[in-house]
Amino acid sequence: MKKERIFLGDKVVLRVVSFFFSVFFVNILFAQEIKNFEFAGLFYPQDKKKLEIKIEEYFSSAILPSVDNIIGVISPHAGYIFSGKIAAYSYRILKDKDFDTAIIMGPSHRYFFKGVALWGKGGFSTPLGVFKVDEEIAKELEKLKFVKKKREYFGGEHSIEVQLPFLKKVLPQVKIVPLLFGKTSYENLERLAEKLVKLRGTKRLLLIVSTDLSHYHSYSEAKKIDAETIQYIKNKDIESLWRGNLLGEARACGIYPLISFLFYTRKIGAKIKILKYANSGDAYGEKSKVVGYLSAVAYKEEESMEYSLTEEEKKILLEIARKTLESYLKDKKIPQFKVTSQRLEEKRGVFVTLKKNGQLRGCIGRIVADTPLYQAVSRMAIESALSDPRFYAVDFSELKDIEIEISVLSPFRRITSLEEIVVGRDGLMIQKGFYSGLLLPQVPLEYGWDKKTFLEHLCLKAGLPPSAYKDKDVVIYRFTACVFSEKEFSP
Repeated sequence: MKKERIFLGDKVVLRVVSFFFSVFFVNILFAQEIKNFEFAGLFYPQDKKKLEIKIEEYFSSAILPSVDNIIGVISPHAGYIFSGKIAAYSYRILKDKDFDTAIIMGPSHRYFFKGVALWGKGGFSTPLGVFKVDEEIAKELEKLKFVKKKREYFGGEHSIEVQLPFLKKVLPQVKIVPLLFGKTSYENLERLAEKLVKLRGTKRLLLIVSTDLSHYHSYSEAKKIDAETIQYIKNKDIESLWRGNLLGEARACGIYPLISFLFYTRKIGAKIKILKYANSGDAYGEKSKVVGYLSAVAYKEEESMEYSLTEEEKKILLEIARKTLESYLKDKKIPQFKVTSQRLEEKRGVFVTLKKNGQLRGCIGRIVADTPLYQAVSRMAIESALSDPRFYAVDFSELKDIEIEISVLSPFRRITSLEEIVVGRDGLMIQKGFYSGLLLPQVPLEYGWDKKTFLEHLCLKAGLPPSAYKDKDVVIYRFTACVFSEKEFSP
């Protein structure tokens, strides 16, 4: 017995030692992947409190327009005494916004190389804390042949580092993917933008371009050159910027990340708003040789969620639903329909609701817009009658007492604040892990719910606790619906 106890004790000790060695080893490896800050005390304060006070001071003087649906910003990268007030505009506008990953794109000042250098693991430290690298996004970008893991190029480079304290103040939990641009071809800049557009469908991406504008011209000459450059940026005139780059115009030190960013904004239909321009002469007084600084934001204007059909189109869809039910419930045959309206051939999400004597008798829909609307109505009519798990199947004999209601859905839009929700206008869908649930816009009106009650019932519909809508890992989408029923057209 004594030997057995000693054996077990040794085994436990070995396990404990093994555990702590593993943790220590992992921590050592992780530490090796963290890039330490190099320019604190030079470009910006190293002391945490002094740095926070300075950034808040810059934020307080940044007067900003209201901009939603932000997809990226342009920010300068000089020492804070020169460009900090300008950079503050780019970052204060991000406050209280919601992103998963920030792609930070800056030029290489110290090393000459071809392509784009990637820091693919670990993180970057700042006096305000550490940013973790989004390794998932980094691996996807590394699939581009001209993007390589080259950590050595990040040594002694300030263009990305000076952005991080500002970013930490407004988006402390966001992950980052640092990209340093060497000499890169026009085609590869576009390929990178195309890759980012694809990745935008998987995560909420924020693009940050780190660049100054013209260098070492007189104050008046710099303003003239920078005004032209700003106009090119605002108009997304990639061709003029690239042509100027080939001619050696040196309009921006971050011309390569800037052009890739403009490709990105073009491809997703974003607009660019100029937030602030100044140069070092405005900040420091010396105006014989100045550097230009720009703050700008790229955003995507919300498309209207309103959707409507003509009275005739509504009647056709209701007739399709009824004829489908009559044919299928009686003879198990799905009739074929032809429509002449282009809107009825559009691919739309749709729900079909059946009510018997005013009470719900079945409701099923399709949220994925992958089927022409008139065909989706026919299919969902059958599903609502036979497949709603809350009810037994509808019998043909019941059809005379059933009223059909159709809800044609707008595209879904992810919300960033519960304040966006308007009861009576919006339907909602919630997702958390494998759980999801949806309620149509008319539901809270039928039951007299306020917003809180609406959200609680949405959670219950998804099989979640009523307060789950407050959880950080919950995603909520809103949508509108064009709702109409047979009773609207009854004599």
